[in-house]
Amino acid sequence: MNLHLQLDMARADFDVSVDVQLPAHGITVIFGPSGCGKTTLLRCVAGLEPSARGVVQLGHEVWQDDAKGVRLPTHQRALGYVFQEASLFDHLDVAGNLAYGHQRAEKQSRNAMSQAVQQQTIELLGIGHLLKRRSHELSGGERQRVAIARALVTQPRLLLLDEPLASLDHARRQEVLPWLEKLRDDLNIPMLYVTHAVDEVARLADTLVVMNEGRVQANGPVAEVLTQANLPVVVGEDAGALLTGIVLAIDTQWHLAQVGFPGGALWVRDSGLAVGQTVRLRVLARDVSVTLQEATHTSIQNHVPCVVDAITPDAHPSQTLLRLRCGNTVLLARVTARGVHELGLQVGMNVWAQVKSVALVK
Repeated sequence: MNLHLQLDMARADFDVSVDVQLPAHGITVIFGPSGCGKTTLLRCVAGLEPSARGVVQLGHEVWQDDAKGVRLPTHQRALGYVFQEASLFDHLDVAGNLAYGHQRAEKQSRNAMSQAVQQQTIELLGIGHLLKRRSHELSGGERQRVAIARALVTQPRLLLLDEPLASLDHARRQEVLPWLEKLRDDLNIPMLYVTHAVDEVARLADTLVVMNEGRVQANGPVAEVLTQANLPVVVGEDAGALLTGIVLAIDTQWHLAQVGFPGGALWVRDSGLAVGQTVRLRVLARDVSVTLQEATHTSIQNHVPCVVDAITPDAHPSQTLLRLRCGNTVLLARVTARGVHELGLQVGMNVWAQVKSVALVK
């Protein structure tokens, strides 16, 4: 089942024009700079802003098809919407806010099954101890978890999240991110998630849609999109690769874990991992260098054999971005242009990637 979005809308600065087929599972992150049309796209999907023409279709369920004269109002689209601000009702406690969401569920769904969904949502988001609190008694992170729960108890077939962490400080963002990961892993509800934060992309995205000035610049599995060389999605210090691997071994003496991936393995700091556990790793381009032979007598623990897949200029003329294919996995390396010249690097050459630092993001 896919989510088909074909939407056009005129704006003062530029037109939003999108035509994509997205998987109807996991989290699709819509990423790009502020003002590029991300929220406009989300609101068009929800029917909150009228598009000049378009199609919104989830599987066989058509919410909008202007060629056929179909355009359902928002309340008839089986979706939940979470805004930047939690927008809870201050005169109600948490239980009352959830009850409001429950009343929005389709009448035929408001039964014992619906009550079970509500209880499951409460447990999934860990808000059972908050039910009697008013919204002003909640922290920012707790308010957003309640807002997500209120959207979920409507039993949506699509969940829209518009920068739900943007108004939170760093500590509260770190509080909410694990709950969003849990939603992705435990629920069978597709999500469209708007953000311009790279760390949220790394932790949450299954599919990544990159927008700029109302157009889709790239679209596909997150690991592939982040490492494309011809049109870098993330530039500067945040450029890097995202890897999914399995914990192969734990070195208890040095508090390290070895994570294997298609093409090699990396040692990372052990934070209570278990052998066999699936994890995500983020390797920044600035932390990767290359050698023509495997290095010896070095403090760098991670050496991976690779092939140079692409060589592209970086933002500053002194720097070059290398795309390295390590088996079925891709890494990015930022090196000096002089280093590329002195090593005689060319596309297709065998090299060794030295990875100085690896961040565990899941």
